[in-house]
Amino acid sequence: MDSQGGNQSSFCAFALPDGVGGDYALRMDHTNPNPFRFAPLRRAAYRLSVTQAEQLPADDGVEVAFAGRSNVGKSSTLNMLTERRALARVSRTPGRTQALNIFDLDPGQRLVDLPGYGYAKVPEALRRSWGPLLEQYLRRRGSLRGLILVMDIRHPYGPHDADLIAFAAGCGRPVHVLLNKADKLSRGAAIQEMARLRRIPELQGVAMQLFSAQSGLGIDELHERIATWLTPEAEKKPPADAGANSEPSKGGEDS
Repeated sequence: MDSQGGNQSSFCAFALPDGVGGDYALRMDHTNPNPFRFAPLRRAAYRLSVTQAEQLPADDGVEVAFAGRSNVGKSSTLNMLTERRALARVSRTPGRTQALNIFDLDPGQRLVDLPGYGYAKVPEALRRSWGPLLEQYLRRRGSLRGLILVMDIRHPYGPHDADLIAFAAGCGRPVHVLLNKADKLSRGAAIQEMARLRRIPELQGVAMQLFSAQSGLGIDELHERIATWLTPEAEKKPPADAGANSEPSKGGEDS
């Protein structure tokens, strides 16, 4: 079901382990024998980089955007998601992503890598130039179905994250938070931190899951979330609870 085979179906087999209910997040072992993979992600290809709104591709089809502070593992997340080691370049210099990078999947489907924010060494003039572009993109882009916000679980939900979530909510954009680098904490500590974040009033109703771009923790849930946003079926039903640490939404190390 990849780009080398003849079957171009979007979905691979997916099933929760026997006897697992909605509290799977608290009992996860990540040994699901039937992993879910959204096949178009394996066909991702770089298209262009955008620094001005008029450079964006035609506003048709559907797309999902990735955002996050510099150094949270956003590029590593994109590379693991697409099974491509260098689709999004991983740099030891945070703040490398200084444009909206567009990646094509299947026809009419795209991923958009937004500039990393919150890194002090990025020139102020460049940070100022991002503001209008990002605001226009988030507010006006008709093909944008949702926003994946990557956070470092060890230092989550900073002021820039809070501003972005609030702005996205004001624009009616659903947000799915990836608490990346969960492999750096014990299982219990990671679950406790996610529970703490879910009690923050501004984050209630925001979908959230544990994730690791290094170990693959939570990759099935991320594939399902993106599939839900990028396929026509997504408009007919709410996202399914994939089980391993995700919650439906109501509404560097790299850059």
